[in-house]
Amino acid sequence: MTTFPPCPACSSTLTYEDGSGNYVCPECAHEWPVKAEASAEETARVWRDAGGNVLQDGDTVTVIKDLKLKGGGGVVKQGTKVKNIRLVDGDHDIDCKIDGFGAMSLKSEFVRKS
Repeated sequence: MTTFPPCPACSSTLTYEDGSGNYVCPECAHEWPVKAEASAEETARVWRDAGGNVLQDGDTVTVIKDLKLKGGGGVVKQGTKVKNIRLVDGDHDIDCKIDGFGAMSLKSEFVRKS
């Protein structure tokens, strides 16, 4: 048996889904979209480092593995500190500037919060 959310207008528990993507309350005739309910349940993304610590914009992290740069740009050595990171969505979820290398993107699985 599926349980539907209570009506946001009158708190009635007799709500139902009408088949067109809306919830309907039979007591007060209030209608609201099902998708709004799903988006409200989504939580904000949490970025974590290799040790499971939560990362935030502006943190300082340390590289835990030698990272070979594409294009023959060299290697970012293990232990390199990266200051003032910026978290972004995507495969490489940290944007930063590394002294001697410039702007680049890193994966959070290869850094540890300092």
